[in-house]
Amino acid sequence: MARSQHTSRQHLISQVLLKQFTMPGPKGSGWQLLPFDLRHPGRLHKLKTTRACGWAEDFVVFDSESAEELWCAVERRAPAALASVRADTPFVDPLHVAALRDLVVLHYVRSHHYRGVHTDAFERSRAGLVGELITRFPQQLGHEALRETGLHLPGPASLGTFAERLIERSSVVRDHKSGKLFRTSIEDTYHKVQDMASTWGVEVLRPEDGQFLIGDNPAVTIRMEGSITTYGMAFGDAHSLILPIGPKHLLALGRENLTGTVPQAIVDRLNTVQVHAAQRYVYMHPKSGLQEFASLAARQRAERKGV
Repeated sequence: MARSQHTSRQHLISQVLLKQFTMPGPKGSGWQLLPFDLRHPGRLHKLKTTRACGWAEDFVVFDSESAEELWCAVERRAPAALASVRADTPFVDPLHVAALRDLVVLHYVRSHHYRGVHTDAFERSRAGLVGELITRFPQQLGHEALRETGLHLPGPASLGTFAERLIERSSVVRDHKSGKLFRTSIEDTYHKVQDMASTWGVEVLRPEDGQFLIGDNPAVTIRMEGSITTYGMAFGDAHSLILPIGPKHLLALGRENLTGTVPQAIVDRLNTVQVHAAQRYVYMHPKSGLQEFASLAARQRAERKGV
């Protein structure tokens, strides 16, 4: 059976989700939304199609067909579920509730944020393994170095260098470099988070005023305690996992299924989280009027990061 072709440009935000933020563009240009570059908030931002937004180059490079099949299994159920939200009937069909929940989990795992977490964890583990080998197996390292190089290594520094060479040749590091380790990790993590989230309800929130925007790390864990909003913690430590699904709707995993409205102040806080958690872009409806808001939040974000 022939294998499907590797996809280099891989959407991290589902196009079906981005389409909720679009409107018809100039004649013949299709449906468009407004991408806002947080690194250059003063730049003139031009409307683009969903195809040109929310993607990363070679996000999954090893056996990307496997990951794409998993993502597509979620995304195929999204249109009907999103239609039920727009019709104010999201909880009539339990399958729609499951589809909405899975859509949140998908965007939490298939993200720049998760790839960063994965890479950082791998590098910490590799560095820790060098130290463990030097501490627990110095004689064995010395004997192996003598066997391979004919040299007696005198101390921890030289043993550490040799240990790094051994680790570099390991199958785990080869799988990391090829992308195999990331592909298996992201699929396994999706299933684990999906299982953890299966007992959570889905809250469908609408703004009393204003609109939601969506960042390129769109599904964000948050804790809201009084006037303080924190984000980016582990899933198990969060009050909720949020995902904007349109200018007028946002999903939040919570204790039970419910619909509700949120005041402008909360809309602003949630939009600020999207800006601060983003890798580089946020996306908005062309007539949202959120450019000035995004520009201010982008400057605050730069100050926080010391840019």
